[in-house]
Amino acid sequence: MFLFLFFLFSSIINPSLQTNSLSLSFPLTSLSLPKNTSSKLLYTSQLFSTPKRNINNNNTQIKQPSYNYKFSFKYSMALIVNLPIGTPPQVQPMVLDTGSQLSWIQCHKKQPPTASFDPSLSSTFSNLPCTHPLCKPRIPDFTLPTSCDQNRLCHYSYFYADGTYAEGNLAREKFTFSRSVSTPPLILGCATESTDPRGILGMNLGRLSFAHQSRITKFSYCVPTRQTRPGFTPSGSFYIGNNPNSKSFKYIKMSIFPERQRMPNLDPLAYTIPLVGISIGGKKLSISPAVFRADAGGSGQTMIDSGSEFTYLVGEAYDKMRAGVVRAVGSRMKKDYVYGGVADMCFDSKNAVEIGRLIGEMVFEFERGVEVVIPKERVLADVGSGVHCVGIGNSDKLGAASNIIGNFHQQNLWVEFDLVNRRVGFGRAECSRLAK
Repeated sequence: MFLFLFFLFSSIINPSLQTNSLSLSFPLTSLSLPKNTSSKLLYTSQLFSTPKRNINNNNTQIKQPSYNYKFSFKYSMALIVNLPIGTPPQVQPMVLDTGSQLSWIQCHKKQPPTASFDPSLSSTFSNLPCTHPLCKPRIPDFTLPTSCDQNRLCHYSYFYADGTYAEGNLAREKFTFSRSVSTPPLILGCATESTDPRGILGMNLGRLSFAHQSRITKFSYCVPTRQTRPGFTPSGSFYIGNNPNSKSFKYIKMSIFPERQRMPNLDPLAYTIPLVGISIGGKKLSISPAVFRADAGGSGQTMIDSGSEFTYLVGEAYDKMRAGVVRAVGSRMKKDYVYGGVADMCFDSKNAVEIGRLIGEMVFEFERGVEVVIPKERVLADVGSGVHCVGIGNSDKLGAASNIIGNFHQQNLWVEFDLVNRRVGFGRAECSRLAK
């Protein structure tokens, strides 16, 4: 699926966010990507409303509702959230992606019928004309400049590091959560051409991301463990706003880069976090902490990305990781086998349990003693064709020069992005159980 968007041009978020009491929750579910990607997504929704008491200047209690929405749906190895868009709302499947900026939906109306959005059915939809300032930004927000199409509408192209893309017209539209709760009209892409059947919910620090445009103060998600049992669909949760589980989270500060800081290999809009070391099987790898920090050219930053399936390490760190795995498993590794052109720590599936036991648990170590622990049972990923691989690739082979922590290493973990306090929180959880 999507790895992350590597920006050639970008602009940083305005750190002064408005307070927003809106709180929404969206359970996530997990299953293998179906061969027929146009198959229907299951969708149900429930609305819960509870009174919230605030005090005004006259010391009078005013009741204000706080909302929680719960959606049941299916998703592949990406995190796919079904969101209501437009007036009246049309439910759209969108990949929750903390590694990219622009949110976009499908507007192509291709056959057979898909979950494509129909702008003509929404009273709040409007296209951006070529005269809109975004079509001629001082600092471009897209990998290719916006342009005017034959109808004098603002056309965009968005490319991702894994080769996928989307293009179409920029538009304004609301996310409509209920009759009384909706976002203001947000700028998003209405894709007429794309290489994926679903849209993207862009959640990074960019000024056009859903997180920034809707002025939310925080969001969080809990990724369920992957299951291969037929007919079983694990579930997780996605919160917009306060998370009732946050008291148990451990937080680390995000690295924020100045708006004018331009380095060729840096993504200043990513959620960059201070990784300091990695351990496997109880032994810390001899990797300098400097390998996980951006150097003078921007190479080496460590980002957390829900839109990336696997984790990626720069060459120096990957080589140390691979050497540690080789020491643990000896000759059991598949020779001359590289998954996806970036991962060569792979094994025959029949040996997966034993291999996981020999490698042992994996630990990502951050500043302030915060750790993300990957148990030995989840060190290997089933990549099909009777093969399991350590869920880590070499980012140098992507041409990215970054360390990226993907959703495979976020299983059974709360991940919270506190935008006001510029921090990321982690908390262990049984995500499937919490979503029930």
